[in-house]
Amino acid sequence: MDFHIEFSPKHLSQKINHRHKLLLLGSCFTENIGDKLVTHKFSVLQNPNGILFNPVSVKEAVENYIDNKVITENDLFYLNEGYHSWQHHSRFSGTTKEDAVQKINTSTNTAHHYLKETDTVIITLGSAWVYELTGKAANAKTGNVAANNHKAPADWFNRRLLTNAEVIDLLHTTIAELHQFNPFIKIIFTISPVRHLREGFVENNRSKAALINAVHAAAEHFENVFYFPAYELVIDDLRDYRFSAEDMVHPNYAATNYVWEKFVTACIDETSQELMKQINEINAAINHKPFNETSVAHQAFKLKYWNILQSMQQKYPYLHLTEQINYFAT
Repeated sequence: MDFHIEFSPKHLSQKINHRHKLLLLGSCFTENIGDKLVTHKFSVLQNPNGILFNPVSVKEAVENYIDNKVITENDLFYLNEGYHSWQHHSRFSGTTKEDAVQKINTSTNTAHHYLKETDTVIITLGSAWVYELTGKAANAKTGNVAANNHKAPADWFNRRLLTNAEVIDLLHTTIAELHQFNPFIKIIFTISPVRHLREGFVENNRSKAALINAVHAAAEHFENVFYFPAYELVIDDLRDYRFSAEDMVHPNYAATNYVWEKFVTACIDETSQELMKQINEINAAINHKPFNETSVAHQAFKLKYWNILQSMQQKYPYLHLTEQINYFAT
C-alpha cells in the first residue's frame, strides 16, 4: 500500500542553464536553493539585502537595485551597539556608520549591474504579515515596513496582515518594474514551506493563502512569470514531521534535497543536468581525504581531475572553475 502521494511540478517552458545569470531574493529557503545552485557552478547573486520575508520588502529592494539607491549615514539607526538599516538584514549592520553604509551601498551597486544582465529572478515569499514602524521606532517614518526587526522593542512595530489586493498589487508592481528595467527577465516565484508559527497557526495559513493567490494571479497575468510549488511539495507531498528540523518548522536536509531534486527536473535543462553530475563528481573528489597526500596514487588522482577540469573549462568557458583547477594543481 502506497502511503505517499507524490506529484511532479510542471516543467518550465524556458529552463535555466549554466549560461544564465540568476538573482535570488526572499526568505531563508531561498538561500537553501541558492547554495545548491552555487555548489553546482551556476552564476548566482543571492539576497543583496539579506533575507526578506514579505512582498513589501521585496518590492522595495528591487526598486533600490533598479535605481542603484545610495544610502547615507542618516538612513541608519543605532541599537544594541550597532548601526542598522530597516530595509536590510543584520548581516549589513555595522559597529560604525561607515561600515554599514559601505556594505549596503556596495551590495546595492553590485545588484544594480547584475540585474541588467540577469536572465532569471527567483523570488521566495515567506509571509504576508508585515511589521510597520510606529512613532517610537528609531529614525523611521511611521507606517514603513521593516524588513528585519533587529531585535528592537515590540512597541516599535505594528503587526498587520496584508490584504489579498495589496499582495497582488505589490507583486504586479515588482514584476512590471523588473520587466521595464530588463525586458528579458524571467521570474520564478516560490512560497517558502517554512511555517511562521510565531504569528499563530491560523494566521500563518491566512498569510500563505494570500501569497499563493497573488503569485498565481501574477503568473496568469504576465508572460515569463512562473510558479514552482516548493510549498506544496513540503506541506502536501511530504506532509510529515520526519521531514522537519528539530524546531518542527523548517524543512530538514532530506526535505530540502527532495525539493531541490524536483526543482532540477522542472526548471533546469538537460544539458546542465548532465553537467551538474560532472560537477558533483568534482566536488566529491575535492572532499576526498587522502591517507597520504604525497603518495603516487594521490598525485595520479589529482592529475586525473586536473585534466578533467581543464577539459571542462575549454568546453564550458562560462563556468568559473579556477578555484577547483588550482586545488588539483597544487
